Amino acid sequence: MQPPVSAEFQLDDEAHSARFGAALGLCLRPGDTVLLQGPLGAGKSHIARAAIRALVGADIDVPSPTFTLVQVYDGPLCEIWHADLYRLTGPDEVVELGLQDAMERAIALVEWPERLGANVPLGAIWLRLDYQGDARQATLTGARDEILAALRATA
Repeated sequence: MQPPVSAEFQLDDEAHSARFGAALGLCLRPGDTVLLQGPLGAGKSHIARAAIRALVGADIDVPSPTFTLVQVYDGPLCEIWHADLYRLTGPDEVVELGLQDAMERAIALVEWPERLGANVPLGAIWLRLDYQGDARQATLTGARDEILAALRATA
């Protein structure tokens, strides 16, 4: 089996991060799960918000799901689930949220995927965000070629 493709991107500012997130969102299809990792304030919600707006409409309100745990949006092809698992105490709670089913049939954007435990879907796309001064370093692993090409075009 071939190892997943990994690529790095420098996101210079919030506008660049938003373009990156929008390009990512437009490439996603039903059954895709994007697992967003990184420290607090690294831009996970910002990227997810841009992806959702690219799919649903720029004017839609996209609140952080930190307190609700999950926000669901009606997308053009399927539902879009935005989950923030930071407050979960264990992987068992993922089942209660219905997230496993969503990761199979919807587009799922999941922050703090470490809380998934063994519930990480096969074929998930991993996006790691790290601080690099005022910019962000984005490392993408497991993405299809068309996603990588679209994201490289945002540079």
